[in-house]
Amino acid sequence: MTSEYKTEQPDRAEIDALKGPAVVEFGTNWCGICKAAQPNIAEAFAKYPDIPRIKVEDGSGRPLGRSFNVRLWPTLVFMRDGQQVAKLVRPEDSQSIADALALIAQPG
Repeated sequence: MTSEYKTEQPDRAEIDALKGPAVVEFGTNWCGICKAAQPNIAEAFAKYPDIPRIKVEDGSGRPLGRSFNVRLWPTLVFMRDGQQVAKLVRPEDSQSIADALALIAQPG
């Protein structure tokens, strides 16, 4: 699991083509709220180590974040087979993240 938000981003078509569960996390490396959320995110993901987490830097002019209507960071988009199942904006606890992970961990 990467600790940094990547400046290079996949295209939305690549995200839509993903098979199985995945989480796209939007934020920036300098965002204090993003940094503060990392322990809760890590705790929730510890229960679901096989679910991929794609951390991408967001900001003005970033098309991937705009395609998911990201306005605040961090925003986690929970996907299954390329479809958005849930979205959390600035999650404050690990349980809400774990609950959303459970939604995508189960087939169909």
